[in-house]
Amino acid sequence: MTASVPVKYAVFNFLLLILQMPKTFLLFLSQIVFFFSLTSPVLAADIGADPAVFKPLDLTQHWVGYLALVLFATAYLFAMTEEITDLRKSKPMVFAASIIWVLIAAVYASGGMSEQAGLAFRSSLEAYAELFLFIMVSMTYLNAMEDRSVFERLRVWLLSKNFSYRQLFWITGFQAFFISSVCNNLTTALLMGSVILAMGKNSPRFVTLSCINVVVASNAGGSFSPFGDITTLLVWQKGVVPFADFFSLLIPAIVNLAVPAAIMHFFIPKERPEPVKESQPMKRGGIVIIILFALTIITATCFENFLNLPPAAGMMLGLTYLKFFSYYMQKTPAQPTIPANGTSANSAVEAKIDYFAPMKYMNNPEALTKKEANLEQPFDVFTKVANLEWDTLLFFYGVMVAVGGLSFIGYLSVASLHLYGEMDPTVANILVGVASAFVDNGTIMLAVLTMAPDISQGQWLLVTLTAGVGGSMLSVGSAAGVGLMGQTKGIYTFASHLKWAPVIMLGYIASIAAHFLINGRYF
Repeated sequence: MTASVPVKYAVFNFLLLILQMPKTFLLFLSQIVFFFSLTSPVLAADIGADPAVFKPLDLTQHWVGYLALVLFATAYLFAMTEEITDLRKSKPMVFAASIIWVLIAAVYASGGMSEQAGLAFRSSLEAYAELFLFIMVSMTYLNAMEDRSVFERLRVWLLSKNFSYRQLFWITGFQAFFISSVCNNLTTALLMGSVILAMGKNSPRFVTLSCINVVVASNAGGSFSPFGDITTLLVWQKGVVPFADFFSLLIPAIVNLAVPAAIMHFFIPKERPEPVKESQPMKRGGIVIIILFALTIITATCFENFLNLPPAAGMMLGLTYLKFFSYYMQKTPAQPTIPANGTSANSAVEAKIDYFAPMKYMNNPEALTKKEANLEQPFDVFTKVANLEWDTLLFFYGVMVAVGGLSFIGYLSVASLHLYGEMDPTVANILVGVASAFVDNGTIMLAVLTMAPDISQGQWLLVTLTAGVGGSMLSVGSAAGVGLMGQTKGIYTFASHLKWAPVIMLGYIASIAAHFLINGRYF
């Protein structure tokens, strides 16, 4: 049974209800509803079907379904206002996901069918487990590379060159594009943001336009790589698009970046900033970790393509590469080296003193220099795991489990009917990209995958592209934009990004046109 009112009007009414309902009354209402869910005789009659022929109940017009929508929308509002409330986004989302499944389980338990609800929850949990393991390994490698000063070396190299503002605008944009194909867009944006702030301290216009460019580039770069963004990772793990076919989105992604960048180029100052003379060598093991990360990605790809195993299994094998290398690093401590510019007596004495740094530290703690401190800190992979973005990982747990609950209730079937049953798939997929400017693209893509519409591979590639790059239209549409707004402290703002939204929209439309022109064979 489908809902008599279109989903978009129901969601709009629930959002209005949230804004008008005091928080205390909402909490009180949820307690009352939960109590009645345990005692309602009507629900027991509704579920009294043969358990051997099980079909999920349609609760889309039931108060349990309505309350689930309210909980999810409220949690998402709190997550979107994290910068204002200082409340970590994982807290409301995990809470909402848990209560949604408590309500579902209570409904099914009242009819003696709690086992079906448990199986449905475990299905959502299994999907999250694969995503969690993949992201955990990827983040661990990125933290390890940051510890070895890989990204800092790149930043200093850019600062040491005498680039003009316009040159730096394009360099940081394309570097963000390609780095985000293997890194998450937030890490990429913050890395490029530090360079932009250092080089553009005397030019706020350069900083603003370059930050907009980096946000667009970071989102575009992740849209063509299976492991570059949460959207492509979800699509790859679901198996609806083969690994190699993702790279057919490379040209459309470049178009998405190049069109707005070409327009903004003429508004960049022509001046040349002062070069910065600075030296930052990469720490021991940095190059090896980069190679091991590349081998880990290859391993995950081979697991999926040749062994039909989840990519997460290959990533976990790749984590052992880093663990063994961590063991090697601990057993072979770094040896002090004499500078390449000479072998003077002073250099030799300084190198010799490095050997006795622990003894010096015991006698005089202040004598331990920064360089010596680096030598005294062994490389341990478990510290990199501890430094993961756990709030982000838990947020995705809440999102995936909550969306799984809404799907089990029946809302995604209704949404799929209206979105892909009554609209042309191209129009629907373009609207999905527009929606990703307001709602996290990972959540949008997860909802589409859960709907499982019967569309061509070309349409799957289209929705992968639009969901990935659509978040660039607003500064709050992606983690990259939110992170840069916090990093630049008022220089790059929501309003400054919104001013260039029409230009970014042109790039969005051009990338879609490029996809149809280049990848027409997939339709």
